[in-house]
Amino acid sequence: MSRTLNRRVFLAGSAAATGAVVGGTALAAPAAASPATAAGAAPYVPDIHVRDAARRDPTEATLAEAAVLMRQRKLKSTTLVEAYLDRIDTFDSTYQAYAVVTGATALTAARKADREGGRGVLSGIPLCIKDNYFTRGVPTRCNSLIFEDFVPDHDATAVARLTAAGGIVLGKGQMGPLATTRATTPNGTVTTVNAWTPDNPATDPGGSSTGPACSVAGRMASSSIGTQTGGSIVQPSNRQNLTGLKPTMGRVSAHGVIPLSYTRDHPGPLARDAMDAALMLSVMAGPDPADPRTLGLPRLPDLVRAATPVLSRGKVKLRRATRIGVPADFLNSAADVRRAFLATFDAIPGVTLVDVTYPADWGLLTGTFNDARLSERTEPFRHWLQEDPTKFGVSLLSWLQGLMLSGDEWITAQRAKNHLLREVLDGVMARCDVLLQTGPVPFDILGLPELAFPAGFVAGIPSGVILGGQPYEEDRLLEVAAAYQAVTDWHTRRPADPSPAAAGKRLAAAPRPRLSAEEAAAQSA
Repeated sequence: MSRTLNRRVFLAGSAAATGAVVGGTALAAPAAASPATAAGAAPYVPDIHVRDAARRDPTEATLAEAAVLMRQRKLKSTTLVEAYLDRIDTFDSTYQAYAVVTGATALTAARKADREGGRGVLSGIPLCIKDNYFTRGVPTRCNSLIFEDFVPDHDATAVARLTAAGGIVLGKGQMGPLATTRATTPNGTVTTVNAWTPDNPATDPGGSSTGPACSVAGRMASSSIGTQTGGSIVQPSNRQNLTGLKPTMGRVSAHGVIPLSYTRDHPGPLARDAMDAALMLSVMAGPDPADPRTLGLPRLPDLVRAATPVLSRGKVKLRRATRIGVPADFLNSAADVRRAFLATFDAIPGVTLVDVTYPADWGLLTGTFNDARLSERTEPFRHWLQEDPTKFGVSLLSWLQGLMLSGDEWITAQRAKNHLLREVLDGVMARCDVLLQTGPVPFDILGLPELAFPAGFVAGIPSGVILGGQPYEEDRLLEVAAAYQAVTDWHTRRPADPSPAAAGKRLAAAPRPRLSAEEAAAQSA
């Protein structure tokens, strides 16, 4: 698919989304789980090399490694599910990654997968689902008092596609209240920790997809899915040494996802590496009649091929020559990581590093006008704001801010968005194919794809990069990340386990911080 055509389709969809009327997502009828292959080539697991660590410990296996071991009859789904459930039982009192654990149904599904053999590319693979995705018969609370008694009668489209491909739901991942901040109780008390610092709840674990990220980083799920409105896939991935992929707006249906922002909600995977992210997105993506944003898009490229490193005479090279844009302030707070990262890429054949600059009005377009998102998320929840505002807990202030935004301010923000889109496509990215970003917000505003992946550590905490791409070019992002991960091992690093004997004492000894209303508003997606 040509970049010109991709851009034309994206611009048309962006204009349509801006003027769309938000539907009642929480009350919508179930959508048919159309196969992901409708969007492109059927996903497949290549015969990758399985590391010795993955053969010794099934929870260390990536999604792809586990699938290969199952195909070779060297691993059973029940063994894998039981291993994850054991870790959840042992360590989740410290991590608090899960809001709900569905162990019994997961084991039943695993036994069926072992008995009947593979029925899909994810057959027998245990997954964590963020708690704003509808799950049939399982509470979907979105970590909010509004949905404290809500049990859906159908799955979100993305969940239905994952389970149709054989994926097994281990449970629902804890999240920020209504997807606004890091995971806390509704009153603001921190719950989920960063898997790399379980003793220090104050360490930032990323955005609202905290639980799904911690479940994978803490080896309590093979992979997970989250949502991103203001960085909540890429930031938890960067903070917890994962590979997170936020696709182009519309690549994955948001039907059955409790909304935060109609024009910015992106469902996507949080995974161990580029291959796992490619497999997950290949299954999740595709047109869905229940979400018009998914219709009429370019076909999904072969993401698995894109995530497969290319060797030439024994040396890794990029699948396609790619210009990587480097802003002056990229990773300016982690100079050593920046230096090593750019040096590694500069040595990969096919890479051209290009200096890029932001326009003079960049801060205005991506900062001040970003407040337009507040009215979008207030709109579906106006009923609850009028009926009982206490149900919004510590995040109430940011929801009230949305009510204060006038219609003319919102229109001005849409004009600013269109201007930003021109600045990005015709300016910043005119000289590059992918962009090393200093933050996720600009591409969240526009709905462009982003990929986060590990690049090192700073004071023992993972440090990662965010790579932004052209419309519908998730494959290009994966090609770049796969090449980097083929010549580095940051993505294979695993955090030390909490001490199970001290888990209860640890929680008592380390009181959880509590966000104030002002802090919640400042951190709000």
